[in-house]
Amino acid sequence: MAPRHFDRDRVRALRRARNITQSELGEAVGVGDSTVASWELGSSTPDGEKLPVLAKFFGLPLDELFPRRAGDLPDLADLRCDAGYSQYQSRELIGTKSSGPVANAERGKRRLNEKFQEPLAKAYGVTVDELLAAQERSFGNEVPAPASASAMPRTVAEKITYLLEHSYPGTQVPPSDTEIAQAVNEHAGAQVITEESVLALRTGDDEELAPIVADGLAEVFGVSPLYFQSDDRVAHQVVEGLQLLAAVRTGAVGRVATRGLGPEGMSEELLAFLNQMVGEMADREVPKTDSPGRGESDTGS
Repeated sequence: MAPRHFDRDRVRALRRARNITQSELGEAVGVGDSTVASWELGSSTPDGEKLPVLAKFFGLPLDELFPRRAGDLPDLADLRCDAGYSQYQSRELIGTKSSGPVANAERGKRRLNEKFQEPLAKAYGVTVDELLAAQERSFGNEVPAPASASAMPRTVAEKITYLLEHSYPGTQVPPSDTEIAQAVNEHAGAQVITEESVLALRTGDDEELAPIVADGLAEVFGVSPLYFQSDDRVAHQVVEGLQLLAAVRTGAVGRVATRGLGPEGMSEELLAFLNQMVGEMADREVPKTDSPGRGESDTGS
């Protein structure tokens, strides 16, 4: 398996920052408060299928809150857990009386019958090819990840998720659904969206985005309102901008330039803004001294 990393300190910090009790968190994910306490103490860790429930509860992407080690690729059990299913529940996904077929495949004993592959792929939110690649990993075979068709967010849910994943580096915590709704309503000067509506937009249950809500979301995330429209060119510019800022933070580039961008390039306004952000980040990350000459010996005679 390629298990995800459970950071008990971060989970505890997220819970306390939102004024949530251990009992409330336990109820949301289907465990007792004593279980949550043991997670936070480090005496136990959640079952893999509980991690996506926790991530959804806190309004954070699974890969951001509980990442895998760099280079790790999922096997069948990982795919099941990422979809939020226990091994016992898998029998319902393939229409059998027992979970034996899935358990045997996960343990590398017997490969899945072809008739089970498509239902499981659909339930796990992957392609059949991705499912079969994960199955081979369960049998101890190294299989590279299939090439991604496109990293460009296109739906409203994908665009919100992309911003949540890439706009809050380091220890910054992305806003919750409640905080997003409050900020949008404040920007609009009226009640135009609820916490539940934000959740529906973020998860793809609702794809209808009112213009006034789009303006508010743009204000919350600091992007152009056009980002949430169907114009891929604007979304492409936002994605490139965030990727370049990430490169600056890791030292890959020292200043944002237009060289190497796609055919549409960036607007002068966006380019200027990004370079301003680069400068601000550099100022914040330069170590400060108490005085200009402190630490130098006085050798004057």
